[in-house]
Parts: sequence; structure tokens; C-alpha cells
Amino acid sequence: MSIAARVLPAFDHIVQGTKVHLAAIPDDKLDWRPHPKSWTAGEIGSHLANLPGWTVPTLTLDELDVAPVDGEGPKQPEYHSSAEMVAAFEENTAAARSAIESTSDDTFMSNWTMLAGGVERFSMPKISVVQAFILDHLIHHRGQLTVYLRMLDVPVAQTYGPTADFPEM
Repeated sequence: MSIAARVLPAFDHIVQGTKVHLAAIPDDKLDWRPHPKSWTAGEIGSHLANLPGWTVPTLTLDELDVAPVDGEGPKQPEYHSSAEMVAAFEENTAAARSAIESTSDDTFMSNWTMLAGGVERFSMPKISVVQAFILDHLIHHRGQLTVYLRMLDVPVAQTYGPTADFPEM
């Protein structure tokens, strides 16, 4: 079985659960934050919408400088409604899924390096970057978002099983 064939079921499950939570963010609460040091609901939602977009450069480039000395790094758009977040997320996940499907095992096993100001921050096989830096990162921030939703008294949907709001499987 190819690496892509092993990754895609988890990718699809993570995407499905994340999309439901993005859609639940109330547009009138995008500026809300649980603590002064926390992101707003809109910032965390925008970040989640953009994260899958990191898949294509991870699989098609060997390195990326996120803060190049001689220019600007990649820009991450912000969205102004949950509908915009969901639309961006769908676009980014479609491109990510296509990139994963078309990536060879040899490419997945080749290294990808993140630089900041020309300094290496980390280098690891591309499959590890997809798993840790993209998929696990999505799960991490999705978990934060579910806490935001709970604090805003928005029903929290199921991702891995029942929730207080949706106890029936």
C-alpha cells in the first residue's frame, strides 16, 4: 500500500471534523477571545482554514523560508465569516488531497526543510511534515476551537464520538 493510500483516510476524517467546527463559528463572535493572550475566534478559524494549504508547498518544494531576509514570507489570509473560512478550507483541502494522491512514496520520504531568515528550523521527511506539521497541527487547533465554541455556548459536534451536545452516535 502506498503512503498516500495510508494517509488519505486520516486526512479525510480530520478534514470532515474540522469543517463542521469551522462552520459553527458565530460570525458575530469572530473578535471574541477567551484570554488576552489567545487568538480571536476569527484568527483561529482563519488559521485552520489555511493550514491544509501548506500541503502543496511541503510536497512540491524541498525547503521554504517563512521569513526570508530579502523579502516577505508567505501570507496567510484572514477571513471575515465562517462561510469564508469553510470555502477557503474546502479549496485548500481539495488541493492538499490532490497533492497527497499524486505524491510518490520516494517524494514522501525525501526531506523538507523549514527556514526562517535563512536559518534551518527543522528538516524531516515530507510524510512526517504532513503528519506532524499539517494534520496534527489541524487537530491541535481544532481542539482549541472546540473549547472556544463551548465557552460561547455553541453546540460542539462529534469528531471522534459523542459530545455533551450530540450524545447519540
